[in-house]
Amino acid sequence: MADVRIDVDGAVAVLTLDRPEQLNTFTGAMGAELEAAYRRCDEDEVIRAVVLTGAGRAFCAGADFSGGAEVFAAPESGGEGFRSDPFAFHAWDVRKPVIAAINGHAVGIGLTMALQCDLRYVAAEAKLGIVQNRRGINPDLRSHWTLPRLVGHGRATELLLTGRMFSGTEAAEWGLALEALPSAAAVLDQALEVARDIAVNVAPRSVAASKAILWRSPAPDADEVDAWERAVHIALLGSADTTEGVMAWVEKREPRWQGTLEDGWPRDLDP
Repeated sequence: MADVRIDVDGAVAVLTLDRPEQLNTFTGAMGAELEAAYRRCDEDEVIRAVVLTGAGRAFCAGADFSGGAEVFAAPESGGEGFRSDPFAFHAWDVRKPVIAAINGHAVGIGLTMALQCDLRYVAAEAKLGIVQNRRGINPDLRSHWTLPRLVGHGRATELLLTGRMFSGTEAAEWGLALEALPSAAAVLDQALEVARDIAVNVAPRSVAASKAILWRSPAPDADEVDAWERAVHIALLGSADTTEGVMAWVEKREPRWQGTLEDGWPRDLDP
């Protein structure tokens, strides 16, 4: 039985963490399936936006502790090959916007996984926390990098070092999420509305370039960003989609984008 369900409606893919009776707790199998789903969404030209959510009443309640203390057993071979971030292909590698619809509790790796998405909407009453330091293990999935980018060093320091729980409302107040919604259904509806708007109105090649610049690491300085933006402009100016974007606005209609990512751009675009 799959731990990640993939549903594609038009140009929007919904990836659902699908272990509702276990509150969608994270397993190695779930991670492998989610990575495969991300790769599929990246490669499929029909898909232009992605929503990640959880089945039932949780988004992801953390690591699966059904095996007891063995979940944090010492790795074999002295840790050779061990990775604290199990993903080789991340939400930020998908060349389409990825939106986390945090419909319920997001704890530990359940939250650090959502931090790798581009946008986040959350249920106001959801309980969130990066609790790993309270379990004797270090926070994961590069959260010491993603979290400060969203909430600043001071708030990130508090949340990582205390491991305390907080609400969806607080997450939105701090900028960790864009908005706190009154219910799980409202969270998914909002995420889908944004995803559908992106799928129709945002040019696939240009948004892929914006995403690549935003997630570039180490973070580029102003001149490096200027070089990237210049390279993207040169690649796009005079293309069918720049003409279409203007004409769709002038004619007050939805755009009909022609550009695709099949050429391997912008992943290999280097200013």
